[in-house]
Amino acid sequence: DFQGKCLLFTEGMWQNENMTMGKQRFIVEEWGPESSCRFITFVGIVSLILSDVQAWRTFFSLCKGHDDSLFHAFLNLLLCLLVVFVVFVAGTISSVGFSAWCDSVTENGVMPSSCEDLQDTDLELGVDSNSFYDQFTIAQFGLWSAWLCWLGLTVLAFLKVYHNHRQQELLDSLVQEKELLLAAFRRLSKV
Repeated sequence: DFQGKCLLFTEGMWQNENMTMGKQRFIVEEWGPESSCRFITFVGIVSLILSDVQAWRTFFSLCKGHDDSLFHAFLNLLLCLLVVFVVFVAGTISSVGFSAWCDSVTENGVMPSSCEDLQDTDLELGVDSNSFYDQFTIAQFGLWSAWLCWLGLTVLAFLKVYHNHRQQELLDSLVQEKELLLAAFRRLSKV
């Protein structure tokens, strides 16, 4: 629990607290923008809700044998493209922001401990920084997994639009062939 503070993009440095004992303490110079953490949380929740709606629509379509029109398939493709983009941005913010935090807390690799090792160290920040590495690794995994799933859904939505477009062309050509055959039949019946 970071008490409303965002770990992403947080900057700080290690300072010697006691010169004789050589004890160091991590000092936060500037906490990361809260908007980063809020955006990632918002995207995760909205992505979950939209994936539930998408699953329900697909299940309903399969059970009822209902097929989307070309327009609805195109709207679905646009929605998928938007979600893929937003989840990609959230995943990038999460990865880059957490990397910036790890660079800060390990002083760009100068510290003998890795970012993962430091999660078990009390950084004395006035917040519970226990297991921060595990929590953000899980969050990144979740975001990038969601991005891959939505990317797959986007490909399927594109294929659906392509299939519907081809079907529409086929239906239009069948209607045109029917009209030509009926016109030819009418000419023959007049003779």
